[in-house]
Amino acid sequence: MTQIDDSLFEFDESSVEGNVAALTCCNYARAGHWYEAYSRRRNRHHTLSTSSRASSESESDDSDADFDEDNEDFLRTLDPKEWKDQDHYIVLGLSKLRYRATAAQIRNAYKKKVLLHHPDKRKAAGKSVQKDDDYFTNITKAYEMLNNSVTRKAYDSVDPQFDNSIPGEKVAADKFIETFAPVFERNARWSKSKRVPPFGTADSSRDTVDEFYTFWFSFDSWREFSYLDEEDKEKGSDRYERRMIEQDNKRERKERKKEENARIRQLVENAYNADPRIQQFKQDDKEKKAAYKRAKQEAAKAKQEEEERQKKEAERRAQMEKEEQERIAQEKAAAAKKEKEAIKNIQKKERKYFRARLKEFDYFASDPTAKIQNMEEVEKLIEALSIDCLKSLNVQLKQGKTEAEEAFKKEVQALNLKIEAEKRELLGGSSNKGDSSASASGSGKSWSTAEIQHLIKAVNLFPAGTNNRWDVVASYITQHLPTSRRSAKEVLAQAKKLQKDDTLQRKAANDSAFDRAMNSSSTKATASALPRQDDPSQRYMSPAEAIVVETGANPLPWTAAEQKLFEQALRTYPSGTAERWDKIASCLPTRSKKDCMARFKELAEAVKAKKAAAEAAKRK
Repeated sequence: MTQIDDSLFEFDESSVEGNVAALTCCNYARAGHWYEAYSRRRNRHHTLSTSSRASSESESDDSDADFDEDNEDFLRTLDPKEWKDQDHYIVLGLSKLRYRATAAQIRNAYKKKVLLHHPDKRKAAGKSVQKDDDYFTNITKAYEMLNNSVTRKAYDSVDPQFDNSIPGEKVAADKFIETFAPVFERNARWSKSKRVPPFGTADSSRDTVDEFYTFWFSFDSWREFSYLDEEDKEKGSDRYERRMIEQDNKRERKERKKEENARIRQLVENAYNADPRIQQFKQDDKEKKAAYKRAKQEAAKAKQEEEERQKKEAERRAQMEKEEQERIAQEKAAAAKKEKEAIKNIQKKERKYFRARLKEFDYFASDPTAKIQNMEEVEKLIEALSIDCLKSLNVQLKQGKTEAEEAFKKEVQALNLKIEAEKRELLGGSSNKGDSSASASGSGKSWSTAEIQHLIKAVNLFPAGTNNRWDVVASYITQHLPTSRRSAKEVLAQAKKLQKDDTLQRKAANDSAFDRAMNSSSTKATASALPRQDDPSQRYMSPAEAIVVETGANPLPWTAAEQKLFEQALRTYPSGTAERWDKIASCLPTRSKKDCMARFKELAEAVKAKKAAAEAAKRK
């Protein structure tokens, strides 16, 4: 610490007015560039103006080495109209500094160019000057572009001397650093962040390498491409045209920015994939993980061996008992499986023979309607008969056609009698049994409308004679209504109740549906269906046909005759026939094409549901 010289505060005259405190001596530290400049002037005995001029000349002399030599021949080759395609740094003589040039260096370079190439200076020197397109315009444009921070940023983003190339990912390990380090160094200039992590060396730690790649994988670039806009929006004739030009320019900038980000991303990925340090880190992690896994396995193995040693005798006895039980269970399961497969094969064989034998006899019918009926009876017998009964029937079918036909009709008659007996049991039955069924159905939860609808549908799908019929019906209802949990006993009781009490109601409902359908037909359709006196040969249309003509559909239930005609038409026009459904509908006068397609879909769904319910019942 030094004391300030009191001579600095000496004045020619001084006076004191009022009471002031006595002067005290204070110590100040030598600091600051102003004090440094003052000390230099005092030591050299310079005035303030002399020191400033010398400093300016010194700075000018130091910066001359950064400027290019003046090349007038090059400047004369420039076209003022193509100023945007020129290299502004070369024009101002800053090709050595380029983007590292400061604002002061740019101004000094421009001043030098003005002193040498201004038209007035050249005229005074006796040089030729072009009136309208003199090359001095290029110097002015270069200065205007580089002196403005915004326009200079736009030009630096598309620096023509910048190398945008990136190395591939297949680089030798010993050449990795010298290949990629310069590329990352020159691309670091685009970072918005001033602090860019170093590339590192071959011996860099994992933290250093991770920091480097974390930075570059989330690299934020300030590079933008407005300098490459094809059109200047200020040249637009009105604001709408200027707006369109600006939109086009923004779209092109966005595409170029996207390509630049992809280029940086590709550079980082190539470096990451080729970096031997990353590969070594991954190998170390793999070995560490493997060592940890081995240690864990060895510890678990040691613990397991210790536990086995302590419980060896007890486990041995338990194992022997368990093996004996498993052996017995396996033998039983194998026997049961073998027996089941044998029964299944026998059943399959007998059913196949039964179908084939009846097919050979042409189902004992020459009329198509009777043949269809016998085919239905065949399927009913297959579903209803046990294996023994089916075997016995097949033995009789091996005889002549007459004996086979008698045996077939006898079994069909017996099955139909059984079905009728079940129906009578449903309709009547003993009073005690009816009362107990009613009490059983009444004691439980009441049946919803959806449950009753599915019950009716299931009863029609699974006719009398089906094995475990009421279990199958209950499974069908549960399958379509998961919330319903009805037992076979409840289903049987409800079916009896419906068939006993609702016969008249269902008939009334059918009559009502027919009346509504008839009333919905227009007067015109009805009139067209009736014969006229002057045209006695015209065919009289039935009410059902009139409904089809008027509404395009018949809402009435399908009759047995319609069903037979529909089945015959399906066989006559198989799948693949051109205009199949139109031809099928033409065979049924009382049904439209839409009705036929809906009926076919309904029957297909019913068959699928029947198979699913039967399989569910078998699993139980």
